[in-house]
Amino acid sequence: MSKKPQRLISVLIAVLVLGSMLLSACGTATTTAPSIEGKLAVGIVLPTKDEPRWVQDETRFKDALKAAGYDVEILFSQGSSAKEKENVEALITKGIKVLIICPQDGDAAAAAVEEARKAGVKVISYDRLITSTDAVDYYVTFDSVAVGAKQGQYLVDHASGKGLPLYLYAGAASDNNAFLFFEGAWSVLQPKIADGTFVIKNSSEAVALQDKATLTRDEMSKIIGQITTNWDFNTAKNLAESNLTVATAADKGEVFILAPNDGTARAIADAFAADKDVTKYWVTGQDAEKASVQYIIDGKQSMTVFKDVRTLVKDAITMAVSLLKGETVATTGSYDNKKIQVPAKQSEVIAVDASNVKSALIDSGYYSASDFTGLK
Repeated sequence: MSKKPQRLISVLIAVLVLGSMLLSACGTATTTAPSIEGKLAVGIVLPTKDEPRWVQDETRFKDALKAAGYDVEILFSQGSSAKEKENVEALITKGIKVLIICPQDGDAAAAAVEEARKAGVKVISYDRLITSTDAVDYYVTFDSVAVGAKQGQYLVDHASGKGLPLYLYAGAASDNNAFLFFEGAWSVLQPKIADGTFVIKNSSEAVALQDKATLTRDEMSKIIGQITTNWDFNTAKNLAESNLTVATAADKGEVFILAPNDGTARAIADAFAADKDVTKYWVTGQDAEKASVQYIIDGKQSMTVFKDVRTLVKDAITMAVSLLKGETVATTGSYDNKKIQVPAKQSEVIAVDASNVKSALIDSGYYSASDFTGLK
């Protein structure tokens, strides 16, 4: 064979090889960089299905993300940090790009989100702050200190005279929000404790610190250790009943009760209502759960703090979509999670009692009037 045909064949082979390489490269680009829309882009982990609040959140997340064009999977941890970690790992395996997670235990959730960070997943801590790790990118929350302050202010606004019995209750010691709620409430209640308007009846630790306007986290931890409900209805009811059992008739009469959320508020209210020596009680709450709104209408619960979950869900989704699109994420502040300052987006809260149930919860479209009886 002459040299010319050999050269021609060599050139043809080189062209074919080069073409094959180019086609292969183009194929890799297509398969490794698919459009996120229509794929499982967002994974969400919520604490439990046993509280109405989180079931409402599930529905709102699904509807809003579907409207935004993204698929989502939502898993519940059912009060278990181990299950929470399993849920996060399952979502990572399915290829999520953004994780929205409300931790059962702020410190315990650190291990789960560190796995997400290793997988290149962006982490948004939702409602409750994940603590003791730098693997949290953003935090979406209500102003938790303001929640506690509104609860405390409600009790102050309805107090008249001196020596009024005050019963303190708190959320779970494992939840950073419990500390923020208590911090806000204490900031308002403490001056009225110091001047004798209120007398603390169920926490020796709080009594020992009643002259301190600002408490350290360790000091709050000592108080919360005595008054924690663990966000559990039965725990709250049992604790309230235990407090009432050891209290004298003089420790009762018209009483003022700081209850951390609606579920515990109803439990505590039931316990105080059943005590013959309690002539009247004022009890706080938060979350505007339907059952508690009905309690407020019926005069069984004094108030709740309305945190419009529609806004919180919207903020979380807006943040997630910005991350998916590589856009700048809007924040309004930051929170110390014991490791880093986590950039945060805060939402406002509203105090609701019988006087503004309709305007705050019905007229806003959050609930329907038909959801309740006796509404005026």
